[in-house]
Amino acid sequence: MVASGCFSNAPILNASSGVGHVINVGGVNSYVTGSPLAIFAILLVSDVYGFKAPLLRKIADKVADNGYYVLVPDFLHGDPYDPKNVSRPTPVWLKDHEPGKSSEEAKPIIEALKRKNVSAVGVAGFCWGAKTVTNLAKTELIQASVLLHPSYIVVDDIRGVNVPIAILGAEHDSLSPPKLVKEFEEVLKAKPQIDSYVKVFPNVSHGWALRYDPADPKAAMAAGNAHKIMINWFDKHLKK
Repeated sequence: MVASGCFSNAPILNASSGVGHVINVGGVNSYVTGSPLAIFAILLVSDVYGFKAPLLRKIADKVADNGYYVLVPDFLHGDPYDPKNVSRPTPVWLKDHEPGKSSEEAKPIIEALKRKNVSAVGVAGFCWGAKTVTNLAKTELIQASVLLHPSYIVVDDIRGVNVPIAILGAEHDSLSPPKLVKEFEEVLKAKPQIDSYVKVFPNVSHGWALRYDPADPKAAMAAGNAHKIMINWFDKHLKK
């Protein structure tokens, strides 16, 4: 399944963006920001454009400002999607970067964090990164999860979730349209033991929380509201 919304509004990647730096954690190069002494950690799983996207790093810095050690792993291993590379179209690129496959790479990262006395871990995924989050949410490795305009997610992915989950969808989204997000919500309502929050943001399109125009006040406000919900969700379930 391929959706053009996942690949629109490509960012200008910048390896030096953000206030943090890149280190290897659990075998994966990761942008890290926030105090390494924090006992709460967050993994942000990128979309198809990877961990050098300036707005993604800005979001990571924002989360870190709330008392978290934040990591944005390079699960694409230096191979983000390039819309200008006509010799490697979307289906070919996706064969090399199957959604959700990076959940296995995330496990050593989380284990490394817990060896450093991190007591709770949350994971959020944007677009392509969402399936990695739902895979991890089926384990006991993490304590909270957030999906922002998820891609490649089906009802069975949500049915298997065993940790608190927030799902933020867009009114205009071909891969996770409001009807599908509503199905996610119904599945979660049938599991009252798992705390959940589901919201479809009006008047926004797929990617609005990550690939927005900071110069557009309405776009920046909508993205900021999503980020606030994400941070509050982690506060609720990690800082117990």
